[in-house]
Amino acid sequence: MGRVATVAGVLIGIATAFIAAGYENIMNYIQLLFSVFNAPLFATFIIGMLWRRTTPWGGFWGLVAGTFAALLAHFAFVGLDIGGAHVWDPWVTIESTQSQNFYGAIVAFVADAVVTVAVSLATQPKPERELAGLVAGVHNPDAPPPGPKPVWWESPKILGFGALGITLVLSLIFL
Repeated sequence: MGRVATVAGVLIGIATAFIAAGYENIMNYIQLLFSVFNAPLFATFIIGMLWRRTTPWGGFWGLVAGTFAALLAHFAFVGLDIGGAHVWDPWVTIESTQSQNFYGAIVAFVADAVVTVAVSLATQPKPERELAGLVAGVHNPDAPPPGPKPVWWESPKILGFGALGITLVLSLIFL
């Protein structure tokens, strides 16, 4: 089975190289992949971590909707040709490929978020005991008790906000 997986991985890599060759540079291709796959995944992850009402079906259909929305946005920006046959011209003109990818990621994130919330509201949520330790605000009864409060220089909150404050001050000084 390992050899079959290796051969399949190599063949997929070769096919991907031919797809990537159609782009101006590898960064445009990677950013397109991120807008199609990572933006919806990020939306699902954030909503699932912060909202206890999120359901598995909501997350699944949100990912599907976000991925298809990003693909639709991409083809709305560049047009669509299939096998040499012209299907449609670009619907929206955005000159920069990076801007196209950025707007595609926004479309994917929003579509994922809307569908995840809508489907989650229409389906049965998991019981809170199954969410313990996974979702913000749901206490895990098996978690060890919190240790003593750290001294100020070991506090992540103070160090994080301190770094943000220093960055803000330096940004204003060197503006």
